Amino acid sequence: MLPSNLGFEIIGEAEDGVEAVLRAQELIPDLVLMDLTLPRMSGIEAIKEIKKHLPQIKILALTVHMDEEYIVAALDAGADGYVLKDAKRAEVIAAIEAVLAGKPYLSPGISDKVIKGFLKGARLTESIPPDTPLTQREIEVLKLVAEGCTNKIIAERLFISIKTVERHRANLMAKLDLHTPQALTAYALERHLIDR
Repeated sequence: MLPSNLGFEIIGEAEDGVEAVLRAQELIPDLVLMDLTLPRMSGIEAIKEIKKHLPQIKILALTVHMDEEYIVAALDAGADGYVLKDAKRAEVIAAIEAVLAGKPYLSPGISDKVIKGFLKGARLTESIPPDTPLTQREIEVLKLVAEGCTNKIIAERLFISIKTVERHRANLMAKLDLHTPQALTAYALERHLIDR
């Protein structure tokens, strides 16, 4: 799909998320095309790792996932663009060129999902008092804890590791001085994060 006569040069490939991070650090490409469903380390986590160490590298998610959770998680992790795998060759090339030029790119079919997700997130934030010292991610974890989700389910839904969920739960409990799932649930109910 990317012939050299278009000015692109493929300098490396990776079999999984861990290798993608290592190859990006070794080769320092201008752009990484990242699948999201990868063995050993998800594409979401790989994007975070690459952006943490090499923020100048542009990352274009190229995936089959149209779900809002994947889109928001990829963009939140630092992806510069998001293209579906069934996109035509011309769209993929346009997305690469846009991202390399410093412009964000979203496949046309998913823009409305991002807008809806943003609006939902804005409503969620509005229901938390402004003096609450929680991060957006901690609020998301709080909501899922209150809905009765296990750490494993929370990790799967937010595309983070179980250890990261445990850390967010510990931070929540410390910041709110609430030390049981029941107390966290009551707090979430009071602030209308979940339905009674």
